[in-house]
Amino acid sequence: MNVAKGRMIQVELKNGETYTGHLDQCDNFMNLTLREIKQTSADGQKFWHLPECYVRGSTIKYVQMPPEILDLVKEDMNQNHQRGPGGRGGRGGGGGRGGRGGRGQHRGGTWAGRGRGGPSFNRGVTHPHGVPS
Repeated sequence: MNVAKGRMIQVELKNGETYTGHLDQCDNFMNLTLREIKQTSADGQKFWHLPECYVRGSTIKYVQMPPEILDLVKEDMNQNHQRGPGGRGGRGGGGGRGGRGGRGQHRGGTWAGRGRGGPSFNRGVTHPHGVPS
């Protein structure tokens, strides 16, 4: 969506209203800020002109944009792919948390239950492969 910033898009909401305007901002939750908007009611009978509006991502049914934006997205993806992966990598299996263990373990390495029900932890008893006897 970031490639479409500054370009005209049309957003239809789950309630049937449509917003046509220039994309100003977007985030990872598909929350959008549009400028110079023409809002159309769900029945298509009423129109409003707004200077700016915010659309919550969870209310969006679909977003329509010009086909040339899709070409820009493909180019952007190809450029990122050619650069290769950056950074230090993913989560991995190492002890990136100071050797404290992962899910299902308490700080001291004691066995801990997960989810609902059952004991939250058993003090001083280590059970790596099952329930205590």
